[in-house]
Amino acid sequence: MAVSNTQSSTTSSAAIGQSSPFVMRIIAACALAHLINDLIQAVLPAIYPMLKANYGLSFTQIGLITLTFQATASLLQPWVGFYTDRRPMPNLLPLGTLCTLVGILMLAFVGSFAMILLASALVGIGSSTFHPETSRIARLASGGRYGLAQSTFQVGGNAGSAFGPLLAAAIVIPFGQGNVAWFGLFAIFAVVVTYALSRWYREHLNLFKARRGQGATHGLSRQRVIGALVVLGLLVFSKYFYMASFTSYFTFYLIEKFDLSVASSQLHLFLFLGAVAAGTFFGGPIGDRIGRKAVIWFSILGVAPFTLLLPYVDLFWTSVLSVIIGFILASAFSAIVVYAQELVPGNVGMIAGVFFGLMFGFGGIGAALLGYLADVRGIEYVYSLCSYLPLLGVLAILLPRRKKV
Repeated sequence: MAVSNTQSSTTSSAAIGQSSPFVMRIIAACALAHLINDLIQAVLPAIYPMLKANYGLSFTQIGLITLTFQATASLLQPWVGFYTDRRPMPNLLPLGTLCTLVGILMLAFVGSFAMILLASALVGIGSSTFHPETSRIARLASGGRYGLAQSTFQVGGNAGSAFGPLLAAAIVIPFGQGNVAWFGLFAIFAVVVTYALSRWYREHLNLFKARRGQGATHGLSRQRVIGALVVLGLLVFSKYFYMASFTSYFTFYLIEKFDLSVASSQLHLFLFLGAVAAGTFFGGPIGDRIGRKAVIWFSILGVAPFTLLLPYVDLFWTSVLSVIIGFILASAFSAIVVYAQELVPGNVGMIAGVFFGLMFGFGGIGAALLGYLADVRGIEYVYSLCSYLPLLGVLAILLPRRKKV
């Protein structure tokens, strides 16, 4: 009976691991939807200098805008993932994208700080449904190459984050806040894509249920799994607290320290975010080959020499180092998510929600606290302080070596 069960499990795993060109197109569609979703979200920090000037906002208020968006996204994501792991709701994905559409249209026409916060919250709610649901679909269509699927999905988001500020610099900054409404066209297209993904997901719910029923194969105790998840959470903290200094304040840093124009500073931010996209893409498949722990270790701790040097160099080397930092630091996230999903099989959506939620939550808290520090001590002090955060990468030594049983 035991041999029969083992053979059945092996057969099931092999069937689950099979892939096809159509399935890979689903992964590409997930990446495209992620690109559009994060492109729209990137409009918000890209227009911070304009909002700051138009409404007389302080750096603390800028941080509160980011906190509002990222708190709504981070707090809801784990619960969405937990619930839909047990009760799948394919239609939730396009409904969340509709929420993002409403938020971005509001952002084009708001007239007060309070309404900016409300629009930011709606965009955050859209993200809270998008990330766990689409991450689950990408893993479902992976054919067993989980790192590649997760990194392809994630690189779509990073590419969107990179192009968002560039398009904002071309469309919104020169012509005014009302032109944010043009990004509503991207949101409408995203609704169409996510609706198609939800239909494919609905047709493959049996495959999702089969994967959900798979047991753990890492041979670790419950206590060691919990300890590993805590370590991964601390690594996400160091990564995204540092990333918040770039996504929210890098343009201000360049303008103040090197006297750049807003448009020029946005181009430098684009270079950084482009490097983040490239690092994300390579991190997943490399983790499939050499192990996720090695990628996590190198990505978090390995970037520390460059972050420590960044506050003390000229504009040219600031640009060079920002690209190196973005590439190395970004390679960890796909490995972290897949590593965590393998620790807790059957909870793909919840784990994706937790770690995307931590990403948004730590980023939001970091943005608010760093904004306060920038008001009190200056923007250059923020970068000097944050340069030490990647040293927390030494915690990766505590991650267990998993054994397949």
